[in-house]
Parts: sequence; C-alpha cells; structure tokens
Amino acid sequence: MVKNLRPIASLLLAAALLLAGNGAQFTLLPLRGQAEGFSTFALGFMGSAYYVGFVAGCLFGPYVILRAGHIRAFSAMVAIAAATTLAYALAPHPIAWSGLRLVTGFALAGFYLTLESWLNDGATNDTRGYVMSAYVTVNYIAVVSGQLLITLYPVEQDGAFMVAAMLSALAIVPVALTRSAQPAPITLFKFQPRALYEAAPVALIASFAIGMANGAFWALGPVSAAGSGLDNDQVAVFMSVAVLAGAFVQWPIGRLSDRIDRRQVLLALLIGAVVTGVALWLLAATGTLMLVFGFAFGALALPGYSLAAAHAYDKTPANTMVATAATVLLANGLGSVIGPLAATAFITPDGPRRLFLFTALVEAALAAYVFYRTRVQAASEDVDKTSFDLATTAPVGGVVISETLDPEDPSVGVPEGFVKTDEQT
Repeated sequence: MVKNLRPIASLLLAAALLLAGNGAQFTLLPLRGQAEGFSTFALGFMGSAYYVGFVAGCLFGPYVILRAGHIRAFSAMVAIAAATTLAYALAPHPIAWSGLRLVTGFALAGFYLTLESWLNDGATNDTRGYVMSAYVTVNYIAVVSGQLLITLYPVEQDGAFMVAAMLSALAIVPVALTRSAQPAPITLFKFQPRALYEAAPVALIASFAIGMANGAFWALGPVSAAGSGLDNDQVAVFMSVAVLAGAFVQWPIGRLSDRIDRRQVLLALLIGAVVTGVALWLLAATGTLMLVFGFAFGALALPGYSLAAAHAYDKTPANTMVATAATVLLANGLGSVIGPLAATAFITPDGPRRLFLFTALVEAALAAYVFYRTRVQAASEDVDKTSFDLATTAPVGGVVISETLDPEDPSVGVPEGFVKTDEQT
C-alpha cells in the first residue's frame, strides 16, 4: 500500500512541515505570553481569535482556492502562516498577538481545505481511506513534534519562533516542485445546522460543547500546567502526551462504537473526562503523576469529536455527507471560539487548575444531555450505521468525501459567475 502514498508524498511532507511549525505555537504562545505578563483573559482571547480566524477560513477559504487555484492558494496560505510566526517575536503585545492568531487561524483553515481537497482528488474510492488515514496520522505526529520544539530554546527567547517559521516556510517547497496535477476546483458546501439537529441533535450539540472544552484546553492548557508546577519542558511533554493519547484511542474507541450505541460510548468518555478533570483540579499532582493525568485527559476528552461526527453520518443521508461534515466542523469551531474566553472566568493566579473545572463542567452538562437523548431516542440499527472511519471523523478532514459529489445535490455548489480558467480545467 506504500505505493499509494508516492503520488501524494510531497503533500504529506508539506503538511508535516507546516503543522510542526504551527503545533509549536499552541504551547509556545501561552508560555511566552505569560512570561511577557499577559493576563489570563488576554491569553484566552488569543485562543478564541485563532478559532474565529479558522471558522472564517472554512467559510471563505474555498473562494480563495476558486480564484487562484490550489498551488497558488496553498503557497499564499503557507507564506502567511510563516510570516505571522515571525511577527509574534516582533510584536509581543496581546492585541497584536490576537490579530496574528486570527490571521494564523484563517491561513491554517485555508491550508487544510486546499491540502485535503487535493489529497481527496488524487485518491480513488479504493485508496481514499488509506491515503486520508496516513494524512491524519501525519497531522498528529507533526503537531506533537512541533510542541516539543519549544524545549530547544527558552520561551523568553525568539529561537523557537524562528524554527517554527522556517519549518512553515519550507512547506512551500515540496508543493512548488511537485509534478502532481492540480486538482479540479474545490466544491463549495452549504451548512445545514437545522437539518443536522433534527436528524442527530447529539452530534450537533456534542460538536459544539466538545469544541468549548477542547478549545479551552488548547488555548490555556500550557498555562494551567505551568501554574501547576511543571517547567516549560515538562509543559511541552504534558501537551504532547495528551495529544498522543487522544490519537492512540481514536480508532479502538471508534471501532467499539460500531458495535454499540455511539452515544453510550461518548457518554462513557465524557464521564471519564469529568472525573479526570476534577482530579486535575483538586489534586496537587506534579511531575510524572501530572503527565499520567494528562494522558488520561487526552484519551478521554479529545476523541469526542470523532464520535460526534460518526454519529452525524449515521443519522443523515449519504448524499449529504459534505454538508454534514461542514456543519459538524463549524459547530466545533464556534464552540472553540467561546471556550477559551469562558474558561478565563474560572482561572485565577492562585487557581490555574480551574481550567479543568471548566472542562469538567462543560463535559458534565454534555453527558447529562447525551444521557437524556439515549432515554428518549432509540439507538441506530446496525444496518443504518456507517463504519467508523478515522479519515472522515478527525478534527482535520473537513472536506474529505467518500464518493464523487452529485452536482444536483442542493448542499453543494459553486459561486455564481465563477468561470473555470484554462489552468483549472
């Protein structure tokens, strides 16, 4: 099966480089901001700004690709991401960093849309699952590797920003030199939140709530871990361990949910995440014990989005898969906008662990809702369930589709007045 990856090896290498550079920022920016004297609210606002940009990129990024084509759009998004990475070191101010995070979020969303549609276009129905699973794996490995980059330099220095910017800039090279054909113009999609809520309310509500909890963790987890007594290197390991745990359990949890009600599996994960969050809040864990809790938190809290997405696909028609995927991703993004800001109301200088109180409360409320829905609506019949597919249920993979789109499908389309150029035909 390795031969199936050769045509898209340059794309996977570009993804690894850019996402390693971006992964470093999730841990580096909160720690550097704290060293610069930023308030917890400012750090939370920065996290929300990133997701505002990401949601905007999901909405408007396709138009950039339609206008410029995949290669130019890809190069532009990577260049913007690299430039903003250097700009953080030049302007260490909360307002400036919030604006830069918004731009970074937009660029990363555009990058994901371009790359994923390109990968999808180059895959066949027989190889798509393998190709996209390889892409998701590369994504997780790159993000973890990027977070560990901050151990190379003290956060008070600019070395980590420079390394992250170099990696991001180098992502242009594999695509600029690729001989792979540029794919057809990206297909636009329409969001259908009402239809999804009527068909699968748990999927929509869970995507939003999980976005709140996990968005807060991504934005403020490093600050909470540092306030718990971990040094900067240990904070990087803490965040990496959590991400790795979430990645490792995605597939077995998903396969388990193929056999029983996905909502029950999600409920069990939520209860475990609540218990772990309360333990992180109340117990004075440090060192190795803190890393163990980080692993448990990642394993229980991070896979929830995948189950919500899979449940959405179970309950909606196959020909609306693109609209379903887009709506679930948008709900998760909107929750991620609210989560970091809401969590700042819980965190105090003498209570940095209260971040996990916030995540526990959000997850407890969601668990109560999921339990209620299991009481009032029967589980899907096995014949109605789709098999869990990591490629289409990961937080990345928003434009992954399993079949050729139907041009008559009302959930997809292209802008009025758009005309293909010779380069795009």
